[in-house]
Amino acid sequence: MSKKDNKFYITTPIFYVNANPHIGHTYTTIAADILARYHRMAGDKTFFLTGTDEHGAKIEEKAREAGMDPQKFADEVSASFSLAWDTLNISNDGFIRTTDERHKKAVQNALQYMYDKGDIYKGEYEGLYCRGCEQFKAENDLVDGLCPDHKTAPETMSEECYMFKMSQYQDELVKKIESDEYRILPAERKNEILSFLKEKLQDVSFSRKNVKWGIPLPWDGTHTTYVWADAFLNYLTGLGWEGQIPLTPFSKGGDNLDMWPADLHLMSKDILRVHATIWPAMLLSLGLPLPKTLFIHGFFLVDGQKMSKSLGNVIAPEDLVKKYGVDATRYLLASATSFGQDGDIGWTKFDEKFNADLANGLGNLVSRSLTLVGKMKEAGMDIEKKGEVETFDGIEFNHAIAEKWEKYQEYIAQFRIDLSLKIIEEQIRFLDGYITATKPWALIKNNDERVGAVMYNVLERLRHISWMILPFMPETAEKIWAGLGLDSQEEMKKELKEVVEWGGLSVDADIKKPEPLFPRI
Repeated sequence: MSKKDNKFYITTPIFYVNANPHIGHTYTTIAADILARYHRMAGDKTFFLTGTDEHGAKIEEKAREAGMDPQKFADEVSASFSLAWDTLNISNDGFIRTTDERHKKAVQNALQYMYDKGDIYKGEYEGLYCRGCEQFKAENDLVDGLCPDHKTAPETMSEECYMFKMSQYQDELVKKIESDEYRILPAERKNEILSFLKEKLQDVSFSRKNVKWGIPLPWDGTHTTYVWADAFLNYLTGLGWEGQIPLTPFSKGGDNLDMWPADLHLMSKDILRVHATIWPAMLLSLGLPLPKTLFIHGFFLVDGQKMSKSLGNVIAPEDLVKKYGVDATRYLLASATSFGQDGDIGWTKFDEKFNADLANGLGNLVSRSLTLVGKMKEAGMDIEKKGEVETFDGIEFNHAIAEKWEKYQEYIAQFRIDLSLKIIEEQIRFLDGYITATKPWALIKNNDERVGAVMYNVLERLRHISWMILPFMPETAEKIWAGLGLDSQEEMKKELKEVVEWGGLSVDADIKKPEPLFPRI
């Protein structure tokens, strides 16, 4: 796609390497990939970052349990994430690891700046510490005395550490969140954070003295950096930042520093609070611009229950790909729930949705349409463009698709990928209804020349559908292009304003019938 002055920098969280990728990681990453692919399609300069978070007490403990060196353990699990994203056709531009030497050096530079500024001081922290979260918890965070995420009782911990003066940035944070300068979506998540910030923020521990697996503080090598302080800076180091202040597009470190600030941090709700407090406070301390938007999505239940190894209901991304294929897996997860809300999934639900939306829906529509063209040409009849403004259900074809593109793009701008998918589903149903109503097979049989105009409307509408699905199911879009006689490389050179216009398909297109896109389960 051609480049414009617009830019779009999107991140997933970096995923903790205590276990291999699960469906939650997969959902976040597919959603980020859809948004990144759309912005490339729109011609925006785009950078999509993901990666792995590899330090901390929990990784040290997991490596010990596995009888492995922490670095080797981290290498193996990080590789499993990279492989999973390759399998799912994730188009990330960067993959950051917190054990990368350049990341570690940048973290030390940043913390040294904050320490020299007086925002980090030596103290002692006592509180309830959850090892699973690697976070201190307040009493009101607990449910029946347990961490709500890990169902374990936090341990009382007191240790010498270096503290970050997060409390002094509270008022500024509240103003930025209230004004949407630091935007949190959906709205209920913003309200949740503002409610939390009514209580006085406490300074937060930024080091651990008894955890060796971490980045040593540059001014005191007996302490390692608290894992969250280390991890947050990935959003900058993944662009090539080396910890320099001030940050300018011309700073040493790479060609991507002009992408800061991030346009979108995408994450699940369990890490919202730290992203809404510690991370922006760090940026304020460093004098760097805050990201523009946090979008928080929900959790998945499996048939109404939380995923658990003991229940045997864990759904792994590789199992989905094995059963449904890559593009169908991307579609099934992206469409599983309203984006931003919790969802309930399961194998039966996936089977039903696959058959209804993909096998009987999109797959059948493509096969039906291209087969009809074959029969039409066998009868010596040609596609004709003159029917481009023919109406159906009182709607002109060219006007209708323009309106649908407008809504599709509006929903993408709101990060509502589920609603953009609904636009596509509407188009598939509309086109199916048009074919049923106009009966092109009967027109062919009766040698009725109107079939040329009817089939042009069908194929051109299908071209628009293929472009709409490109961010969601890129391989499927290219298969439809091939069926329509379009060259993928040439298509990808087009600007979106050209793509969305009615009439882009040539009447001389070399239509071919593809293999079934989605064989029925």
